[in-house]
Formats: sequence, C-alpha cells, structure tokens
Amino acid sequence: MKGLGWRYTRLPCQVEDTPSGEDGEEEEEEEEEEEEAAQAPAPEEPAEPQLTEASQVLGASEIRQLSLHLPPRVTGQPWSLAFCTSRDGFSLRSLYRQMEGRRGPVLLLLRDQDGQVFGAFSSAAIRLSKGFYGTGETFLFSFSPQLKVFKWTGSNSFFVKGDVDSLMMGSGSGQFGLWLDGDLYHGGSHPCATFNNEVLARQEQFCIKELEAWVLS
Repeated sequence: MKGLGWRYTRLPCQVEDTPSGEDGEEEEEEEEEEEEAAQAPAPEEPAEPQLTEASQVLGASEIRQLSLHLPPRVTGQPWSLAFCTSRDGFSLRSLYRQMEGRRGPVLLLLRDQDGQVFGAFSSAAIRLSKGFYGTGETFLFSFSPQLKVFKWTGSNSFFVKGDVDSLMMGSGSGQFGLWLDGDLYHGGSHPCATFNNEVLARQEQFCIKELEAWVLS
C-alpha cells in the first residue's frame, strides 16, 4: 500500500514527536478505509440506450459513446426511429410530418457521400418555425473518426430553425453549424458562434446518403 509505505519511510524521523500508540491507531484506520474503498461498488455507467430498431448510421460502440453526452433527462429513455430516408424518402416535409405530435428531444444522425458520420441533438422535436427554438441542451457532433461533441457556447440562442425549404442548427455571421435542404440531399456545415464547432463533414458542402431522426422519450 503506497500510503503505508510512505509512512514507514518517515516514521524513524517522527518517533520522538509521536505519542506512543497513536501512529498504530492511525495505521489501523487507514487500513479500514482502504478495505471499505475496495468493497465499495464501482460507479455505474449510464444504461445503454434501447433502440426500437437497428440504426443504419451508427454502430453499437458509437451509440454508447454518444449516449454519454446526452442530457440526464433522456438517460435510459428508448430511442424510437421516427424518420429515416431509406424508409420515408428524401424529403424535409416528410420529416416534419413524421414529427407531428411528438414532443421529445430528437437525435439526427447523418452519413454523407464520403462515409462521414455526424449530426445533432435537438432539445425539442423538429418542426416548422418562424424563428429559432430549442435550449442549451442542443449540440452538434461528428465522428471523425473519434467522437467530437460541440456544446452550446452561450454566445447566442440560434439552436434550431425549420423552414419549408431548409433545416438549420446553430448560426452566427450568416453561417450555419448544420444546414439541410428541402430534399434532404444536400447539406452544409460551417463553424458557428452557437457551438464553436468545426466543419462536421470532410467538406463544407456534402451530399446525404442516409439520415435518421430518433425521438428520445
């Protein structure tokens, strides 16, 4: 035990200053504390999310990594696949329709033409809106190939905005952290003040090969 070894090296210099019996009692207390620490259960990792069906974008390891960055309020909540391009087609309007009546937060997962995987967590359901909505729980992320998460900087509140022809997440100086067009085929990513993010894809402009929207509630 490192702590006891350190005490033994100092003990010869402290014999005259240490009342008889106290040092032994301290050693016994240290041993008891170490035994209690050894018996204490290890901190539990967050429960692995349960998906209603398999994701075509993220693997099990990536899902576990990403789940560690989700807000505590959604920890343990099932992931329900509300929309995916392989099943519902490439249409932003279809995405909005699939989101109608849903209130839970949403995880957008994308894979582009280069095989790059990235996306965003929205604190509220994706919907048409006249202005930006959402909270500071919203964030962007990218597996490049290691997971990078870009949280809210607090500089503005431009979290999510849904137009008929585009979906935007994060903004600043006319640039969007993540932007998707009405066909859910073309998109863009630029550094923005909301999240101080890097370009999520390998290029600022990209083509979407697969997109999934998971409701976490």
